Amino acid sequence: MKVLIVAATEFEIKPLIQAQRNVEMLITGIGSSATIYHLTKKLLTNHYDLVIQAGIAGMFAGKFTLGAVVFVKEDAFADIGIEEKGELRTIFEYGFLDKNEFPFSDGKLLNPSAILEKIPLPAATAITVNMVSDNFVHNENFRQKYHADIESMEGAAFHYVCLQHKINFLQVRSLSNVVGERDKSRWVIDSSIRNLNDELVKIIDNFK
Repeated sequence: MKVLIVAATEFEIKPLIQAQRNVEMLITGIGSSATIYHLTKKLLTNHYDLVIQAGIAGMFAGKFTLGAVVFVKEDAFADIGIEEKGELRTIFEYGFLDKNEFPFSDGKLLNPSAILEKIPLPAATAITVNMVSDNFVHNENFRQKYHADIESMEGAAFHYVCLQHKINFLQVRSLSNVVGERDKSRWVIDSSIRNLNDELVKIIDNFK
């Protein structure tokens, strides 16, 4: 099986790089635009049986614990929409786009791959944002609107490209911080990256 590992930064998958698992790797840079451009460019000239996006993410309090590793069953572009008088509404609700127009399903980007059944990790619902914020009301609006467990800056872009290319994909995230918490002394980056890469090695070895 030919596997491509995608990450926003080399830092997040450095242990996997050092483990030399004979898989191709793509560092896209941070954010949706960079992810869409570099991943699309890669997929236009190469074939893969599985593409895995790996990285750390923020979590909304309640369901998971810091350092946990999860796979994302669905993601959404959370901040493409309109906010008026404190109410957040999506482009789908305004009728600018059909919420079920491919690759969207009810306005979300679901992973339909049967490969998910082979991943022994808990499933999470994610949102993708262009700007991380410490504004509690802002973040709570996102959490409630999308019933989100976690937040990243690239996940929905990754799902969007893979769905368009009709390729098996998997987004794996380790939870390094609580959404909105900007005091990095409360983050668990080192252990999250270690946990993430341990799981990546297991997944790659399982699909060899």
